[in-house]
Amino acid sequence: MKVYHIAYEPSYGSVDIHIWTKCTLDCQACYTNWELYDFSLYDDATTEIMTRQRTTPPDKFLSYDQVIELLKPLQIKYAVFMGTEAALDPELPKLTKELHEKWGAYNILLTNGIVMPDLADIDQVIFSIKAVSDDIYRKYTGRNNKPALAHFAEIAKMGKNLHAEVVLIPELIEAEEIEKVAKFVGSIDPNIPFRIDAYFPVPECPWRAATNAEVEYAAELAKKYMNKVTILTLDMKRVGDKALRIF
Repeated sequence: MKVYHIAYEPSYGSVDIHIWTKCTLDCQACYTNWELYDFSLYDDATTEIMTRQRTTPPDKFLSYDQVIELLKPLQIKYAVFMGTEAALDPELPKLTKELHEKWGAYNILLTNGIVMPDLADIDQVIFSIKAVSDDIYRKYTGRNNKPALAHFAEIAKMGKNLHAEVVLIPELIEAEEIEKVAKFVGSIDPNIPFRIDAYFPVPECPWRAATNAEVEYAAELAKKYMNKVTILTLDMKRVGDKALRIF
C-alpha cells in the first residue's frame, strides 16, 4: 500500500487517507502537482497553492500494517480515500473492509472513474466527471472519457450513494459544458447530488479563477436536469476544526 499522508478532522471524526498511484488521467490543473497534503490543514489552501512551485512526488509511504497502527487511537466515523487515484491501490478493498469491521466507518471514495475498483466496502462515491464532451475531456485530461461515463452509470445501478462533481474552469469547462454534464447525470438519476466547484488558478495553467456569478449561473442551468445542485465557491469558509496531520 502507498499511503503517503493521513489527516484527521476531530470535529467530524473524519480521517482523510491520501494514496499515491500512477493516475489514469493527466489533468493539467491537478493540485497534487503543487500540494501533496490535505487542504484542511491550511487556513487558506487555495491562496497558498496559487504561488507554489511544482512539487516532487512523495518518497515516504506507509504499509497496510503501519496505516492500521496509526488509525487505532482514532475515533473514526468517516474515512475518505483520495490522492492521485486511490481506487488503483490493490490493498484499498482490504483497508475499507477493516474500517467497516473494526471502526464501523462510513467509507467515501473520491475517483475519476476511469478504472472500476472493488466497491464492496465503499459506502459513498464522489465521482469527478470533468466533462462529457470528448474534445474538452481530452484537452484537459489527455484521455478518452468513455470508460468514466460508463462506470458512472454502472455505479449508479449498484445503488451506491453516488455524488457527481464537476469543476467550472473559465474558457475550458464553462457553464454550457456543465449543463451537458448535468443532462448526462440527470438521464441516469436526477436525484444524484450534483456539485459544481469553482476553479482556482494554479501555476503553469492559463485559466483564471471562476467567479461566484459564473458558478451560480452554471448551477441554474444544471437545475434543469438535477434536483440536488450545490456549489463550492472560493470565498466559502471551512466548517469545523482544522485537521491534524497524522502522517
